[in-house]
Amino acid sequence: MTSVFPRLSFASDQTAPDGTRKLLWRLSDGETIESVLIPRKMSDGHFRTTACISSQVGCAMACDFCLTGKQGLKRNLTREEIIAQVWELKQLSSVHNIVFMGMGEPLHNFENVVGACEFFLAPHGFQFSRRRITISTSGLVPQIRKLGQRIGVSLAVSLNGSNDESRTAVMPINRKWNIEALLTACREYPVTRSRPIMFEYVLLAEVNDSLEDARQVFELLAAQVGLDRCKVNLIPFNPHPGSPYRRPSDSQIKQFQHALISRGLSTTVRKSRGPEISAACGQLSSALGSSPAQITP
Repeated sequence: MTSVFPRLSFASDQTAPDGTRKLLWRLSDGETIESVLIPRKMSDGHFRTTACISSQVGCAMACDFCLTGKQGLKRNLTREEIIAQVWELKQLSSVHNIVFMGMGEPLHNFENVVGACEFFLAPHGFQFSRRRITISTSGLVPQIRKLGQRIGVSLAVSLNGSNDESRTAVMPINRKWNIEALLTACREYPVTRSRPIMFEYVLLAEVNDSLEDARQVFELLAAQVGLDRCKVNLIPFNPHPGSPYRRPSDSQIKQFQHALISRGLSTTVRKSRGPEISAACGQLSSALGSSPAQITP
């Protein structure tokens, strides 16, 4: 395999107190990307590790709360670079799950991401199940439909707003594909009981964390997707330098979660992993890159 896929070179390697490990890789053209190994101790005492990988150098989506989006998009990763990322991580640890939640919008690099996933799933590849691979998207509607038709791996969708006004304020992609268009595509996406759609919701203090926001989120998902087809993963904002946003209080986070659960919507709160080394959701960046290129979504 090393003769087929490029080896990535370490630019830096950091480990947080909770065991989360963040790797900065240097690519053959000098660009850099980050990926993260996230160990989780299971009830039986064994550890299962998730590989959080990147699909682009930078990101063009410009979500206002995300550090990666601040650097713009430099280029897509190739299929081989995406596969090499996981191969390198597997040399460091057993990998049980793969999540495309690192740098970039995976569906903006559709063919290379799907090609890599096909290898991850293949008997001659890494032999992962569809349930063990999750692609996270900011909401590229045509590509969500194509993904369901092509490989149907687990899907995570960044919602982050309870209505079009609040979502557009933090996610410019909502101007092109609004919540109704997004949820229509999600309603059509193939799911199973073990692979519902995960709606990710970054909680921003006094922006989208009110009980009225929770009510609207419930009504949107119940009416347009179906409670049996989805779950909500609440992500308290992970601060980074220069951001105007704040993390809600623990009590506000619990109230928001309770407001959804009490209405029958399965809801979890994501525990931030590796914030001490800027490895948490929305904190990844390419520290050593060049000037951004323009790629139209």
